[in-house]
Amino acid sequence: MQKPIEDTTKLLLQTEEEVFKKLIPTNHAFRKLRKLIHFGKLTRPLKSLYSELGQSGIAIEKGFKTLLVQFWEDYSDREMENAVRENIAIRWFCGFGLTDTTPDHSYFGKLRKRIGPERLADMFNTVNAILQKKGLFGNVFTFIDASSIVSKIALWEERDEAIKDGAEKLNNANVEEYAADPDARWGAKGKDKIWYGYKRHHSVDMRFGLINKLCVTPANVLDFQVINNICPKQGMVFCDKLYDCKKVNLALKANGCFSGVIMKNNNKLKNRSLDGWRSKIRMPFEGNFSKLRKRTKFKTQPKVFFQCTFEAIVHNLKKAITVLPMETV
Repeated sequence: MQKPIEDTTKLLLQTEEEVFKKLIPTNHAFRKLRKLIHFGKLTRPLKSLYSELGQSGIAIEKGFKTLLVQFWEDYSDREMENAVRENIAIRWFCGFGLTDTTPDHSYFGKLRKRIGPERLADMFNTVNAILQKKGLFGNVFTFIDASSIVSKIALWEERDEAIKDGAEKLNNANVEEYAADPDARWGAKGKDKIWYGYKRHHSVDMRFGLINKLCVTPANVLDFQVINNICPKQGMVFCDKLYDCKKVNLALKANGCFSGVIMKNNNKLKNRSLDGWRSKIRMPFEGNFSKLRKRTKFKTQPKVFFQCTFEAIVHNLKKAITVLPMETV
């Protein structure tokens, strides 16, 4: 009696695969992605987060893929719940069958918390190691810059509360006592651009524009202060004028790098022709920051770092499946 049941199960699985094959185009991004990354190996370190006792839940490989799709498409948790249930390509990519139960919106927040920023950073490095083997990192020219991430547009209510408590004004010295995000701070670039939130610091390899290192700080941290966190170990490093200082020059030398920093106008060593060439070289890679999210999805610095790290993973994978021919993915 057992054999007919097994044969029926195999037939159903074959039928499902045929349905997916017919409905999902052969050149779909998720097909390329599944071919490029072995998600079983990538998520293997995360299996230790789960106990083998008790009721089995959603496999970590499936869960991680849902988070990847969430950041890939910039979905909210509720949008992701609907997408994995209704979108046939997402359902197939994440490993759910046509009739399988898919996670609800509460699952994604729990999984992000379980993985955490440190484990995700390790996975980011693992993905980059895979792309390194594919020849996507040149390790010759590197572009370093920072961009703003807004946590909240206005804090009028918080300001009124601070003044009510006797403070002269709401500023970076006391904002953590009143704001919902205690780690965020005000930052400024010039006189016109002021925001409350964080800074995303990226080190971008200039072969194909892949992110190789990143760091997240409150917005009041100056760009050059985190150079040691994102500095490469070789090649020439291109930066804007904000990095023209002694600390950056020492960090580049200590890491065996050559300086491609655009010098400030009051620097006696400034060579305008050389700086003009440096600007042209780095200009195409400044667009990397324009494609990334400008607002935080979460509160507190560890969670914002998690967001930025996942966005960096997605950015690199999108670049990889675009650059690599399908047959070599």
